[in-house]
Amino acid sequence: MPDKLLLRTALGKHAHVKPLTDGRVSSSRVTFEFRDYEPLPKAFRTMVRGDELDVSELAVVTHLLAHHYAKPLTGIAIPLWSRLPHANLVCPVDSAIREPKDLNKTKVGVRAYAQTSGVWVRGIIKEDYGVDLGSITWLTMEDAHLSEYTDPANAVRNERSVGLRELMLSGELSAIMGERVVDPSDIRTVVPDGDKAAESWIERTGIVPINHVLTVRNALLAEYSWLAGELMELFEEARRIAIEEDGATPPPAYGLEANRRSLQLAFDYSADQQVTPRRYEVDELFVRI
Repeated sequence: MPDKLLLRTALGKHAHVKPLTDGRVSSSRVTFEFRDYEPLPKAFRTMVRGDELDVSELAVVTHLLAHHYAKPLTGIAIPLWSRLPHANLVCPVDSAIREPKDLNKTKVGVRAYAQTSGVWVRGIIKEDYGVDLGSITWLTMEDAHLSEYTDPANAVRNERSVGLRELMLSGELSAIMGERVVDPSDIRTVVPDGDKAAESWIERTGIVPINHVLTVRNALLAEYSWLAGELMELFEEARRIAIEEDGATPPPAYGLEANRRSLQLAFDYSADQQVTPRRYEVDELFVRI
């Protein structure tokens, strides 16, 4: 019997993939060598800048930029992580900001301009709340995962060691977004009742904002025509076990058609925000299974 295909793999510690990472779900064709990265975005940078990983969780906009810069990666529409954009944009609890439009002509902080969370937030506050994104100065803490990428002119880098939250609480920033873990102390959402607003948006649009998906190296997909299907089956089985046996909260359904509208909207927002110079179609970046 031939050796199994070894896949150097990086995934977040999500409940719906745990049956895969703990070995309860296995394959006769592949074996995973799981590698830990803390925080997880270090894996994103590793995946797009080198060849140390074969399969990796990747932020949606990072995957988009990887495609734009011709990195040899293809996506599999397995939504691994999502967050509520409306609840991710925050300001001090005593701020004069009362609605998203009050951010116009101010300075807002985000970890990186091309961060997927930021793309979702900016797209929604422009589309649904009339915010003039071009009037805002975006203060960033770091560059994109793609070294080739350059921020737009109205994004400036924070050169000091002070963090975004400290800058906001001291009055230098009107709001911040994109924190990996949002600490609720001394802050509130810029969108009134952010969680409820996000849930209403999802119900109205039928779209769950997706932040992370799975990516695979093109050479492997070309050499092993069965690989994409095998990965989908394994992740689907892990999802089933996590929900039915572990009581995990169900993540969005897997598959390209189930997630097409969400992914396309993220790509549309990216083009509108000058993250990419043109609008990309979902089918250009994801494999059909």
